[in-house]
Amino acid sequence: MEYVTGKRQVVLNFSEKFCKTTNEVLSSDCFKEVWSKYVKHSFDSENQAELTVLKLFPRKKVVDYTINLFKLLLSFDLDEIAAMDPFYNQALEHKEVVYDLVQNFYDYWRRLERYAVIMARATKDGVESNSFVEAQTEFNSVILKTYRTICEKLYGEQFPIYRQLPAGVNAALLIARNEWMKKDSPYYFLAKAEAIEQILIRPPFISYSAKNKRTGTYPEAKENPINWIKDNFKANEYYCYAARVGSALTYVYFHRDYLAHGITLCNLFEFVPLSDIKGEKPDCIYIFGADYDDESYFYHDEENDIYVGIAPHNDSIDYFGYMKKMMLTLYNVSMIKEGNLPIHGACVHITMKDGRTKNVVIMGDSGAGKSESLEALSAMAGDNISAQLTVFDDMGTFKMVNGHVVAYGTEIGAFVRLDDMTSGYAYKEMDRAIFMNPDKTNSRLVIPVATYPQIMKGYHVDMFLYANNYDEECESEVEFYKNADEAKEIFIRGARRAKGTTQELGMTESFFANPFGPVQKEKETRVIIDKVFKQLFEDGTPVGVLHTRLAVPGMEHDGPRLAAAKLFELLGK
Repeated sequence: MEYVTGKRQVVLNFSEKFCKTTNEVLSSDCFKEVWSKYVKHSFDSENQAELTVLKLFPRKKVVDYTINLFKLLLSFDLDEIAAMDPFYNQALEHKEVVYDLVQNFYDYWRRLERYAVIMARATKDGVESNSFVEAQTEFNSVILKTYRTICEKLYGEQFPIYRQLPAGVNAALLIARNEWMKKDSPYYFLAKAEAIEQILIRPPFISYSAKNKRTGTYPEAKENPINWIKDNFKANEYYCYAARVGSALTYVYFHRDYLAHGITLCNLFEFVPLSDIKGEKPDCIYIFGADYDDESYFYHDEENDIYVGIAPHNDSIDYFGYMKKMMLTLYNVSMIKEGNLPIHGACVHITMKDGRTKNVVIMGDSGAGKSESLEALSAMAGDNISAQLTVFDDMGTFKMVNGHVVAYGTEIGAFVRLDDMTSGYAYKEMDRAIFMNPDKTNSRLVIPVATYPQIMKGYHVDMFLYANNYDEECESEVEFYKNADEAKEIFIRGARRAKGTTQELGMTESFFANPFGPVQKEKETRVIIDKVFKQLFEDGTPVGVLHTRLAVPGMEHDGPRLAAAKLFELLGK
């Protein structure tokens, strides 16, 4: 298909049809459909200013008449066009309204999520895959030229100021096939889904979703959930993002209605080009937006040794957190199976000015103040710290290596809640960040913070802290425990005061502050916790609590700042 439109998106298939001229843009079926939706919107919303012009044309032919008017404006003067047809003459008597109509439609187009896909093959009307990057630039230019030519003709002269806005597509995918399974495999129904080879993003990338917070956890299914969907799975409506989630190769098959979430993965999980893994069996599979009526589940297919996740196609999962957290659940369950301990928290590798290094891990559930405290530490330390590397911002893994506890990252990026960051944080990250629901409560940005080799290097744990966001008073912002049993009680309890990042309110508790693996595999996780904490105290590793006070009214910024100050003091000793 040349294009597909949705509620808030347009997906253009540049391999089937690529508009190189302004006339081709206005003659395209996609332009007609988008313009038709806008005209309907004007009538439905009773926009009286725009209806002044639109009602001049026959109602059933208003779309065709106005598109033809736009085409004529590309080549003829206003007087010439007015003489061609009485309808055009009447419309151009209100040329200021026509000008505003074009401007409003241009804004409407730019508010849509606009994507392009290019196959690793092409037809005579499309573009070659080796022109992947150039095609996006060329398309952006032709859209701008179409808009400017029409508006300047109505304006009567050239614009005095030009703004090179991203008017083409927000992002583009180069896609191909990856048949990693045999024909008799239970996963062969996924074979026709297109796999992503390259991704292009034009920042700032801003997306909106039906939800702006996540609810619940993921239960384990009693049978492989692919059995529920494989018979009616429309593979041509899905794309596959291959990711390194920690040490696991994960294939995420997401429906095109959730393209924004799928593309956002590139800022959070290491993207693996198809050329690097073609034909390789994954460790985990996640099908996001499948056609079935139930909640999300995970399952371990022991026969094929694949961890499988599935989420339904409806507004209830239309939030990036649902895509991210299932991927982490699949990985964490696999790590528990191997005897490793998933950590819901943040880890930072700090290089002091005198050359000493410290690896600090702060654990806590969503909204506990982990990221905020580390960001405050970075701002406060200034030149006293020569380097600070985020090993993981939300989820990592403790492994026993040569008899010691070593931390590894799971993600290369951070999923940051903007409300709790310092003023100006978002602007510093504008060029690389992907923004989500920026004008709503719990607005987020996703930004890369480390490379894959960096997070998988392995870091000896020098300090392990639990983020306490709820105690209003404390003797010190950092307090240490005397023994493993005392420490385990606090970490296992997983208490926090909810910050509105999920559906929870008030004080909550979650086993080991990690609903994504440990909660589902509590018995197995407790055995690993005992082993890890025993080793930490035998090694003399400081284990304690960090009072972030992020959920204490009035302390949203001062709490993490004071916690960071005390932490920096301890690191300097």
